[in-house]
Amino acid sequence: MTDFEAEVLASLTELKTQMKELLGNGQPGRLARLEGRIDVHERTVQRLKGAATALGAALTFAHFAIDFVFRR
Repeated sequence: MTDFEAEVLASLTELKTQMKELLGNGQPGRLARLEGRIDVHERTVQRLKGAATALGAALTFAHFAIDFVFRR
Protein backbone atom coordinates (compact mmCIF):
# COMPACT_ATOMS: atom_id res chain seq x y z
CA MET A 1 0.00 0.00 0.00
CA THR A 2 1.38 3.38 -0.95
CA ASP A 3 1.47 6.45 1.23
CA PHE A 4 -1.28 7.99 -0.86
CA GLU A 5 -3.57 4.99 -0.38
CA ALA A 6 -2.91 5.02 3.37
CA GLU A 7 -3.72 8.74 3.52
CA VAL A 8 -6.95 8.22 1.56
CA LEU A 9 -8.03 5.36 3.85
CA ALA A 10 -7.27 7.45 6.94
CA SER A 11 -9.31 10.33 5.52
CA LEU A 12 -12.21 8.00 4.71
CA THR A 13 -12.13 6.58 8.23
CA GLU A 14 -12.24 10.10 9.67
CA LEU A 15 -15.09 11.05 7.34
CA LYS A 16 -17.03 7.93 8.31
CA THR A 17 -16.62 8.80 12.00
CA GLN A 18 -17.84 12.34 11.40
CA MET A 19 -20.86 11.10 9.43
CA LYS A 20 -21.82 8.73 12.25
CA GLU A 21 -21.63 11.64 14.68
CA LEU A 22 -23.75 13.80 12.38
CA LEU A 23 -26.40 11.24 11.44
CA GLY A 24 -26.27 9.01 14.51
CA ASN A 25 -25.06 5.52 15.21
CA GLY A 26 -28.24 3.91 16.50
CA GLN A 27 -28.93 6.98 18.63
CA PRO A 28 -30.11 10.38 17.39
CA GLY A 29 -27.19 12.26 15.90
CA ARG A 30 -26.51 15.94 15.84
CA LEU A 31 -28.72 16.41 12.80
CA ALA A 32 -31.73 14.77 14.49
CA ARG A 33 -31.24 16.90 17.59
CA LEU A 34 -31.05 20.02 15.42
CA GLU A 35 -34.26 19.05 13.62
CA GLY A 36 -35.97 18.66 16.99
CA ARG A 37 -34.85 22.10 18.08
CA ILE A 38 -36.10 23.60 14.81
CA ASP A 39 -39.50 21.92 15.27
CA VAL A 40 -39.81 23.38 18.78
CA HIS A 41 -38.82 26.81 17.47
CA GLU A 42 -41.37 26.68 14.65
CA ARG A 43 -44.15 25.71 17.07
CA THR A 44 -43.19 28.61 19.35
CA VAL A 45 -43.22 31.06 16.45
CA GLN A 46 -46.67 29.83 15.36
CA ARG A 47 -48.01 30.23 18.92
CA LEU A 48 -46.64 33.76 19.10
CA LYS A 49 -48.23 34.60 15.74
CA GLY A 50 -51.58 33.37 17.04
CA ALA A 51 -51.23 35.32 20.27
CA ALA A 52 -50.30 38.49 18.35
CA THR A 53 -53.32 38.04 16.07
CA ALA A 54 -55.63 37.56 19.05
CA LEU A 55 -54.19 40.60 20.80
CA GLY A 56 -54.58 42.70 17.66
CA ALA A 57 -58.19 41.61 17.29
CA ALA A 58 -58.90 42.43 20.94
CA LEU A 59 -57.34 45.88 20.62
CA THR A 60 -59.31 46.54 17.44
CA PHE A 61 -62.53 45.55 19.17
CA ALA A 62 -61.66 47.78 22.16
CA HIS A 63 -61.02 50.75 19.85
CA PHE A 64 -64.31 50.22 18.05
CA ALA A 65 -66.10 49.98 21.40
CA ILE A 66 -64.50 53.19 22.65
CA ASP A 67 -65.38 55.01 19.41
CA PHE A 68 -68.95 53.73 19.60
CA VAL A 69 -69.43 54.87 23.21
CA PHE A 70 -67.82 58.30 22.98
CA ARG A 71 -69.17 59.40 19.58
CA ARG A 72 -72.75 59.47 20.80
